[in-house]
Amino acid sequence: MDETWLTRPELADRWKMPPATLNQWASQGRGPKYARFGRHVRYRLSDVITWENSQFGGVTADSPGGR
Repeated sequence: MDETWLTRPELADRWKMPPATLNQWASQGRGPKYARFGRHVRYRLSDVITWENSQFGGVTADSPGGR
């Protein structure tokens, strides 16, 4: 199975944030998993999507206390 890999600038563009934010998150152990190939950092798209889905939280219309 072929995987799609994103560079840090590509992921930053996807999320409309500065690449420096991803640099900071990586140094703090936050954000999605990434791989380092020499000096190059890459994010596997499947890991990015998993991480995005894990960020949802709070009260929804379907949860107790929701509208």
